Amino acid sequence: MPDAIEVRKVPLHSVSDASELGALIDAGVLEADRVIAVIGKTEGNGGVNDYTRIIADRAFRELLVAKGADPERVKDVPIVWSGGTDGVISPHATIFATVPAERAEQTDEPRLTVGFAMSEQLLPEDIGRTAMISKVAAAVKVAMERAGITDTADVHYVQTKTPLLTIDTIRDAKERGHDVFTEDTLTSMDVSNGGTALGIAVALGEIDMPRDEDVLRDRSLYSSVASCSSGVELDRAQVVVVGNARGVGGRYRIGHSVMADALDQDGLWAAIRDAGLDLPERPHHSDLGGRLVNLFLKCEASQDGMVRGRRNAMLDDSDVHWHRQIKAAVGGVTAAVTGDPAVFVSVSAAHQGPDGGGPVAAIIDLGDEPTGYRG
Repeated sequence: MPDAIEVRKVPLHSVSDASELGALIDAGVLEADRVIAVIGKTEGNGGVNDYTRIIADRAFRELLVAKGADPERVKDVPIVWSGGTDGVISPHATIFATVPAERAEQTDEPRLTVGFAMSEQLLPEDIGRTAMISKVAAAVKVAMERAGITDTADVHYVQTKTPLLTIDTIRDAKERGHDVFTEDTLTSMDVSNGGTALGIAVALGEIDMPRDEDVLRDRSLYSSVASCSSGVELDRAQVVVVGNARGVGGRYRIGHSVMADALDQDGLWAAIRDAGLDLPERPHHSDLGGRLVNLFLKCEASQDGMVRGRRNAMLDDSDVHWHRQIKAAVGGVTAAVTGDPAVFVSVSAAHQGPDGGGPVAAIIDLGDEPTGYRG
Protein backbone atom coordinates (compact mmCIF):
# COMPACT_ATOMS: atom_id res chain seq x y z
CA MET A 1 0.00 0.00 0.00
CA PRO A 2 1.41 3.42 -0.93
CA ASP A 3 2.04 6.09 1.71
CA ALA A 4 -0.45 8.79 2.64
CA ILE A 5 -0.07 12.13 0.88
CA GLU A 6 0.43 15.67 2.13
CA VAL A 7 -0.49 18.33 -0.43
CA ARG A 8 0.04 22.08 -0.16
CA LYS A 9 -0.33 25.03 -2.52
CA VAL A 10 2.28 27.78 -2.39
CA PRO A 11 2.68 31.09 -4.24
CA LEU A 12 5.60 31.87 -6.54
CA HIS A 13 6.98 35.33 -5.76
CA SER A 14 9.01 35.31 -8.97
CA VAL A 15 9.62 32.85 -11.78
CA SER A 16 12.77 31.53 -10.08
CA ASP A 17 11.28 31.46 -6.57
CA ALA A 18 10.95 28.24 -4.56
CA SER A 19 11.15 29.87 -1.13
CA GLU A 20 7.66 28.84 -0.02
CA LEU A 21 8.51 25.19 -0.63
CA GLY A 22 11.63 25.75 1.46
CA ALA A 23 9.51 27.26 4.24
CA LEU A 24 7.26 24.17 4.32
CA ILE A 25 10.31 21.92 4.59
CA ASP A 26 11.87 24.09 7.32
CA ALA A 27 8.60 24.00 9.27
CA GLY A 28 8.51 20.21 9.12
CA VAL A 29 5.31 20.09 7.05
CA LEU A 30 7.10 18.27 4.23
CA GLU A 31 10.36 16.36 3.94
CA ALA A 32 12.51 17.21 0.93
CA ASP A 33 13.21 13.60 0.04
CA ARG A 34 9.49 12.74 0.22
CA VAL A 35 8.32 15.24 -2.42
CA ILE A 36 6.92 13.10 -5.24
CA ALA A 37 5.34 15.64 -7.62
CA VAL A 38 4.87 19.36 -8.24
CA ILE A 39 2.19 20.84 -10.52
CA GLY A 40 2.22 24.58 -11.07
CA LYS A 41 1.66 27.70 -13.13
CA THR A 42 4.40 30.05 -14.33
CA GLU A 43 4.00 33.51 -15.75
CA GLY A 44 5.47 32.91 -19.22
CA ASN A 45 3.72 33.00 -22.57
CA GLY A 46 2.60 29.38 -22.45
CA GLY A 47 4.04 28.76 -25.91
CA VAL A 48 6.81 26.72 -27.47
CA ASN A 49 9.48 29.16 -26.29
CA ASP A 50 8.18 29.58 -22.74
CA TYR A 51 11.42 29.12 -20.82
CA THR A 52 9.87 30.18 -17.52
CA ARG A 53 8.94 26.51 -17.17
CA ILE A 54 12.61 25.53 -17.29
CA ILE A 55 13.62 28.30 -14.86
CA ALA A 56 10.95 27.28 -12.34
CA ASP A 57 11.83 23.61 -12.76
CA ARG A 58 15.46 24.30 -11.97
CA ALA A 59 14.59 26.44 -8.95
CA PHE A 60 12.43 23.74 -7.37
CA ARG A 61 14.88 20.90 -8.05
CA GLU A 62 17.82 22.89 -6.71
CA LEU A 63 15.84 23.76 -3.58
CA LEU A 64 15.02 20.11 -2.92
CA VAL A 65 18.68 19.14 -3.23
CA ALA A 66 19.74 22.04 -0.99
CA LYS A 67 17.27 20.81 1.64
CA GLY A 68 18.79 17.34 1.69
CA ALA A 69 17.05 15.30 -0.99
CA ASP A 70 19.09 12.82 -3.03
CA PRO A 71 20.14 14.60 -6.26
CA GLU A 72 19.63 11.48 -8.39
CA ARG A 73 16.13 10.98 -7.04
CA VAL A 74 15.27 14.64 -7.53
CA LYS A 75 16.05 14.31 -11.25
CA ASP A 76 13.13 11.87 -11.55
CA VAL A 77 10.53 13.84 -9.58
CA PRO A 78 7.74 14.83 -11.99
CA ILE A 79 7.53 18.62 -11.96
CA VAL A 80 4.87 19.81 -14.40
CA TRP A 81 4.71 23.50 -15.17
CA SER A 82 1.94 25.04 -17.24
CA GLY A 83 3.07 28.36 -18.65
CA GLY A 84 0.85 31.41 -18.84
CA THR A 85 -0.97 33.19 -16.02
CA ASP A 86 -3.21 35.27 -18.25
CA GLY A 87 -5.77 37.53 -16.62
CA VAL A 88 -6.05 37.10 -12.86
CA ILE A 89 -4.42 33.64 -12.63
CA SER A 90 -1.65 33.81 -10.03
CA PRO A 91 1.68 31.91 -10.30
CA HIS A 92 1.75 29.05 -7.82
CA ALA A 93 2.69 25.43 -7.26
CA THR A 94 0.85 22.49 -5.71
CA ILE A 95 3.29 20.14 -3.98
CA PHE A 96 2.63 16.48 -3.27
CA ALA A 97 4.73 14.59 -0.70
CA THR A 98 4.42 11.26 1.07
CA VAL A 99 3.90 11.16 4.82
CA PRO A 100 5.59 8.68 7.17
CA ALA A 101 3.07 6.07 8.31
CA GLU A 102 3.28 7.15 11.96
CA ARG A 103 2.30 10.73 11.01
CA ALA A 104 -0.60 9.92 8.71
CA GLU A 105 -4.16 10.29 9.92
CA GLN A 106 -5.68 6.82 10.01
CA THR A 107 -8.99 6.18 8.28
CA ASP A 108 -10.66 3.51 6.19
CA GLU A 109 -12.30 6.18 4.03
CA PRO A 110 -10.96 6.83 0.50
CA ARG A 111 -8.05 9.25 0.63
CA LEU A 112 -5.67 10.85 -1.84
CA THR A 113 -3.06 8.68 -3.50
CA VAL A 114 -0.53 9.49 -6.23
CA GLY A 115 1.37 7.34 -8.71
CA PHE A 116 4.01 8.32 -11.25
CA ALA A 117 5.42 6.75 -14.42
CA MET A 118 7.41 7.66 -17.53
CA SER A 119 6.44 6.33 -20.94
CA GLU A 120 8.72 4.89 -23.56
CA GLN A 121 10.49 7.52 -25.64
CA LEU A 122 8.11 9.46 -27.88
CA LEU A 123 9.63 10.02 -31.29
CA PRO A 124 8.62 13.11 -33.29
CA GLU A 125 6.66 10.95 -35.73
CA ASP A 126 4.72 9.38 -32.82
CA ILE A 127 3.21 12.65 -31.62
CA GLY A 128 -0.53 12.80 -32.29
CA ARG A 129 -0.68 9.25 -33.60
CA THR A 130 -1.60 5.81 -32.28
CA ALA A 131 2.02 5.10 -31.34
CA MET A 132 1.81 7.95 -28.82
CA ILE A 133 -1.63 6.87 -27.62
CA SER A 134 -0.40 3.34 -26.92
CA LYS A 135 2.76 4.46 -25.11
CA VAL A 136 0.85 6.90 -22.92
CA ALA A 137 -1.83 4.32 -22.10
CA ALA A 138 0.82 1.86 -20.94
CA ALA A 139 2.42 4.48 -18.66
CA VAL A 140 -0.97 5.41 -17.14
CA LYS A 141 -1.53 1.79 -16.13
CA VAL A 142 1.89 1.65 -14.44
CA ALA A 143 1.17 4.89 -12.55
CA MET A 144 -2.20 3.53 -11.42
CA GLU A 145 -0.56 0.41 -10.03
CA ARG A 146 2.01 2.49 -8.16
CA ALA A 147 -0.80 4.57 -6.69
CA GLY A 148 -2.49 1.45 -5.38
CA ILE A 149 -5.56 2.04 -7.57
CA THR A 150 -7.26 -1.03 -9.01
CA ASP A 151 -10.58 0.49 -10.12
CA THR A 152 -10.43 3.10 -12.89
CA ALA A 153 -13.41 4.86 -11.25
CA ASP A 154 -11.04 5.88 -8.45
CA VAL A 155 -8.84 7.88 -10.86
CA HIS A 156 -9.89 11.54 -10.77
CA TYR A 157 -6.96 13.40 -12.32
CA VAL A 158 -4.16 12.45 -14.69
CA GLN A 159 -1.59 15.20 -15.22
CA THR A 160 0.93 14.67 -18.00
CA LYS A 161 3.79 16.47 -19.64
CA THR A 162 4.83 15.41 -23.14
CA PRO A 163 7.12 16.70 -25.87
CA LEU A 164 5.82 18.94 -28.61
CA LEU A 165 7.42 19.37 -32.02
CA THR A 166 10.27 21.79 -32.66
CA ILE A 167 12.20 22.66 -35.80
CA ASP A 168 15.01 20.35 -34.66
CA THR A 169 12.77 17.34 -33.94
CA ILE A 170 10.87 17.82 -37.20
CA ARG A 171 14.19 17.82 -39.04
CA ASP A 172 15.27 14.69 -37.17
CA ALA A 173 12.12 12.82 -38.25
CA LYS A 174 12.57 13.84 -41.87
CA GLU A 175 16.22 12.79 -41.90
CA ARG A 176 15.12 9.32 -40.73
CA GLY A 177 12.50 9.10 -43.48
CA HIS A 178 9.39 9.93 -41.43
CA ASP A 179 6.77 12.65 -41.58
CA VAL A 180 5.12 14.41 -38.64
CA PHE A 181 1.52 15.31 -37.80
CA THR A 182 2.15 19.04 -38.32
CA GLU A 183 5.08 21.34 -38.99
CA ASP A 184 3.46 24.21 -37.09
CA THR A 185 5.23 24.04 -33.75
CA LEU A 186 2.50 25.89 -31.81
CA THR A 187 -0.21 23.68 -33.28
CA SER A 188 1.88 20.71 -32.20
CA MET A 189 1.04 21.65 -28.59
CA ASP A 190 -2.61 20.85 -29.29
CA VAL A 191 -1.57 17.70 -31.17
CA SER A 192 0.62 16.42 -28.33
CA ASN A 193 -1.95 17.21 -25.66
CA GLY A 194 -4.77 15.67 -27.67
CA GLY A 195 -2.90 12.46 -28.45
CA THR A 196 -1.90 12.12 -24.80
CA ALA A 197 -5.47 12.64 -23.62
CA LEU A 198 -6.67 9.87 -25.92
CA GLY A 199 -4.02 7.59 -24.42
CA ILE A 200 -5.36 8.35 -20.94
CA ALA A 201 -8.93 7.70 -22.11
CA VAL A 202 -7.90 4.34 -23.60
CA ALA A 203 -6.06 3.31 -20.41
CA LEU A 204 -9.09 4.12 -18.25
CA GLY A 205 -11.61 2.46 -20.55
CA GLU A 206 -13.35 5.72 -21.44
CA ILE A 207 -12.95 5.03 -25.19
CA ASP A 208 -11.73 2.31 -27.52
CA MET A 209 -8.42 2.76 -29.34
CA PRO A 210 -8.94 5.57 -31.87
CA ARG A 211 -7.41 5.90 -35.34
CA ASP A 212 -4.72 8.37 -36.38
CA GLU A 213 -7.32 10.37 -38.28
CA ASP A 214 -9.45 10.84 -35.13
CA VAL A 215 -6.84 13.01 -33.37
CA LEU A 216 -8.06 16.64 -33.17
CA ARG A 217 -10.93 15.74 -35.50
CA ASP A 218 -13.41 13.60 -33.57
CA ARG A 219 -14.02 15.75 -30.50
CA SER A 220 -16.63 13.30 -29.18
CA LEU A 221 -13.64 11.20 -28.05
CA TYR A 222 -12.32 12.54 -24.75
CA SER A 223 -11.19 11.81 -21.22
CA SER A 224 -12.98 13.36 -18.25
CA VAL A 225 -9.87 13.27 -16.05
CA ALA A 226 -7.00 14.13 -18.41
CA SER A 227 -4.96 17.31 -17.97
CA CYS A 228 -2.24 17.34 -20.59
CA SER A 229 0.59 19.79 -20.98
CA SER A 230 3.49 19.80 -23.42
CA GLY A 231 6.81 21.54 -23.86
CA VAL A 232 10.42 21.28 -24.96
CA GLU A 233 11.72 19.88 -21.68
CA LEU A 234 11.49 16.12 -22.28
CA ASP A 235 11.15 13.33 -24.86
CA ARG A 236 8.75 11.03 -22.98
CA ALA A 237 5.34 11.24 -21.38
CA GLN A 238 5.59 12.16 -17.73
CA VAL A 239 2.43 10.77 -16.11
CA VAL A 240 1.03 11.60 -12.66
CA VAL A 241 -2.12 9.70 -11.68
CA VAL A 242 -4.09 11.14 -8.76
CA GLY A 243 -7.01 9.33 -7.21
CA ASN A 244 -8.44 7.90 -4.02
CA ALA A 245 -7.76 4.59 -2.29
CA ARG A 246 -8.90 3.02 0.95
CA GLY A 247 -6.29 2.21 3.56
CA VAL A 248 -3.69 4.80 2.63
CA GLY A 249 -4.84 7.22 5.31
CA GLY A 250 -4.30 10.96 5.31
CA ARG A 251 -6.58 13.98 5.28
CA TYR A 252 -7.03 14.77 1.58
CA ARG A 253 -9.48 13.57 -1.02
CA ILE A 254 -9.95 14.27 -4.74
CA GLY A 255 -13.01 14.40 -7.01
CA HIS A 256 -13.71 15.44 -10.58
CA SER A 257 -16.31 16.66 -13.04
CA VAL A 258 -16.31 18.53 -16.36
CA MET A 259 -17.13 22.05 -17.44
CA ALA A 260 -19.63 21.87 -20.29
CA ASP A 261 -18.45 25.25 -21.56
CA ALA A 262 -16.27 28.19 -20.56
CA LEU A 263 -18.90 29.66 -18.21
CA ASP A 264 -19.92 26.46 -16.44
CA GLN A 265 -19.48 27.31 -12.75
CA ASP A 266 -21.73 24.37 -11.85
CA GLY A 267 -19.09 22.02 -13.27
CA LEU A 268 -16.53 23.48 -10.88
CA TRP A 269 -18.81 23.08 -7.87
CA ALA A 270 -19.66 19.52 -8.98
CA ALA A 271 -15.97 18.56 -8.80
CA ILE A 272 -15.70 19.98 -5.28
CA ARG A 273 -18.80 18.08 -4.21
CA ASP A 274 -17.45 14.90 -5.84
CA ALA A 275 -14.35 15.24 -3.66
CA GLY A 276 -16.60 14.97 -0.63
CA LEU A 277 -17.30 18.53 0.52
CA ASP A 278 -20.87 19.29 1.60
CA LEU A 279 -22.12 22.52 0.04
CA PRO A 280 -25.41 24.43 -0.02
CA GLU A 281 -27.57 24.33 -3.14
CA ARG A 282 -26.19 27.68 -4.34
CA PRO A 283 -22.64 27.79 -2.92
CA HIS A 284 -20.35 30.78 -2.49
CA HIS A 285 -16.58 30.75 -2.04
CA SER A 286 -17.08 31.60 1.63
CA ASP A 287 -18.66 28.13 2.03
CA LEU A 288 -15.31 26.47 1.26
CA GLY A 289 -13.96 27.19 4.74
CA GLY A 290 -10.34 26.73 3.76
CA ARG A 291 -10.96 23.13 2.69
CA LEU A 292 -10.27 23.54 -1.02
CA VAL A 293 -6.59 22.98 -1.71
CA ASN A 294 -6.83 23.67 -5.43
CA LEU A 295 -8.80 23.21 -8.63
CA PHE A 296 -7.05 21.79 -11.69
CA LEU A 297 -8.70 22.28 -15.06
CA LYS A 298 -8.20 22.46 -18.79
CA CYS A 299 -10.01 24.77 -21.18
CA GLU A 300 -10.49 25.12 -24.90
CA ALA A 301 -12.18 27.54 -27.29
CA SER A 302 -15.23 25.84 -28.75
CA GLN A 303 -14.62 24.85 -32.37
CA ASP A 304 -17.85 26.54 -33.47
CA GLY A 305 -16.76 29.93 -32.12
CA MET A 306 -19.77 30.13 -29.81
CA VAL A 307 -20.50 30.17 -26.07
CA ARG A 308 -24.13 29.64 -25.06
CA GLY A 309 -25.43 30.71 -28.43
CA ARG A 310 -23.36 33.88 -28.57
CA ARG A 311 -20.60 34.38 -31.14
CA ASN A 312 -17.07 35.28 -30.02
CA ALA A 313 -14.01 36.23 -32.10
CA MET A 314 -11.26 34.24 -30.36
CA LEU A 315 -10.57 31.84 -33.21
CA ASP A 316 -10.41 34.68 -35.76
CA ASP A 317 -8.17 36.97 -33.71
CA SER A 318 -4.76 37.38 -35.37
CA ASP A 319 -3.43 39.69 -32.63
CA VAL A 320 -3.91 37.57 -29.51
CA HIS A 321 -3.95 33.78 -29.88
CA TRP A 322 -7.08 32.06 -28.57
CA HIS A 323 -4.92 30.10 -26.12
CA ARG A 324 -4.34 33.30 -24.16
CA GLN A 325 -7.93 34.51 -24.36
CA ILE A 326 -9.73 31.36 -23.25
CA LYS A 327 -7.23 30.80 -20.43
CA ALA A 328 -7.85 34.29 -19.08
CA ALA A 329 -11.62 33.92 -19.39
CA VAL A 330 -11.86 30.53 -17.68
CA GLY A 331 -9.28 31.62 -15.09
CA GLY A 332 -11.58 34.47 -14.15
CA VAL A 333 -14.61 32.21 -13.90
CA THR A 334 -12.66 29.76 -11.73
CA ALA A 335 -11.22 32.41 -9.43
CA ALA A 336 -14.73 33.83 -8.95
CA VAL A 337 -15.87 30.41 -7.74
CA THR A 338 -12.92 29.73 -5.43
CA GLY A 339 -12.26 33.31 -4.27
CA ASP A 340 -8.60 32.51 -5.00
CA PRO A 341 -6.73 33.52 -8.19
CA ALA A 342 -4.08 30.80 -7.63
CA VAL A 343 -5.88 28.14 -9.67
CA PHE A 344 -4.40 25.69 -12.15
CA VAL A 345 -6.04 26.60 -15.45
CA SER A 346 -4.32 25.26 -18.53
CA VAL A 347 -5.25 25.63 -22.18
CA SER A 348 -5.10 23.31 -25.20
CA ALA A 349 -7.74 20.85 -24.03
CA ALA A 350 -8.28 18.80 -27.18
CA HIS A 351 -9.87 15.46 -26.18
CA GLN A 352 -9.87 16.64 -22.55
CA GLY A 353 -13.49 17.07 -21.65
CA PRO A 354 -16.22 18.05 -24.13
CA ASP A 355 -15.51 20.52 -26.94
CA GLY A 356 -15.52 24.05 -25.56
CA GLY A 357 -15.36 22.78 -21.98
CA GLY A 358 -12.84 20.74 -20.05
CA PRO A 359 -12.15 18.43 -17.12
CA VAL A 360 -12.01 19.71 -13.53
CA ALA A 361 -10.35 18.06 -10.53
CA ALA A 362 -10.71 19.29 -6.96
CA ILE A 363 -8.59 18.37 -3.94
CA ILE A 364 -10.08 19.06 -0.52
CA ASP A 365 -8.63 18.96 2.99
CA LEU A 366 -10.76 16.98 5.46
CA GLY A 367 -8.47 17.62 8.44
CA ASP A 368 -9.46 19.34 11.67
CA GLU A 369 -7.57 22.49 10.71
CA PRO A 370 -7.82 22.82 6.93
CA THR A 371 -4.96 24.55 5.16
CA GLY A 372 -6.72 26.01 2.10
CA TYR A 373 -6.99 29.64 1.08
CA ARG A 374 -9.16 31.95 3.18
CA GLY A 375 -8.83 35.24 1.33
